[in-house]
Amino acid sequence: MLKYDLHTHSIYSRDGAIKPADAIRIARKRGLDGIAITDHDTIRGGLEAQKLKPEGLDVIVGAEIKTDRGDVIGLFLNEEITAREHMEVIDAIHRQGGVAIVPHPFDSMRGSAFWLTDKDSNKMDAVEVLNARCVFRRSNSMAGHYADDYHLCKVGGSDAHFGAEIANAGTLVPEGEDAARAIRGSHTAAFGRCSMPLFHVLTTALLMERRVVKPKNSR
Repeated sequence: MLKYDLHTHSIYSRDGAIKPADAIRIARKRGLDGIAITDHDTIRGGLEAQKLKPEGLDVIVGAEIKTDRGDVIGLFLNEEITAREHMEVIDAIHRQGGVAIVPHPFDSMRGSAFWLTDKDSNKMDAVEVLNARCVFRRSNSMAGHYADDYHLCKVGGSDAHFGAEIANAGTLVPEGEDAARAIRGSHTAAFGRCSMPLFHVLTTALLMERRVVKPKNSR
């Protein structure tokens, strides 16, 4: 099986600290076969990473879009998505030939969680059943049960905002099958572990710094 991390953030996310080039370097060092850059509301990080794509590593352009219902990840994108209504976002992802994933759907610690109902089961291509940044195990467990109940594809991701988090969790893809086809065919599985809560503290500190600290040359 090939190992992918389908949920990472670069410096193009306001709470991300990873340069796209560093994300690629770390992914290779940790034995990943593929990595998706899924910055908040933009594909800029993914596009930069794809330009740097080395041989032997699949680089996927993605984005984590904040919608009226909660976050939705789009993978295999080539254009920015400006919609914010959840069905419009999902439709925009599909029009680009991408796949729509609901990340950390039942995480009570995040205001951006998409709390799935039975009416949502036919809207997305996959559910993130292992998010390494979920503080409570029940959040991932609930996502797994939802995917089982509605026979949905299961994926995992580190949700990395710092390089040390990359590959803590991810998605297994059958060798010889591309990731998009594997997700659409529900041929994937999640792997990994949860990251240390320390990274949440570091993210908060990073956000505070970026909001408070002004450029040296500003007046």
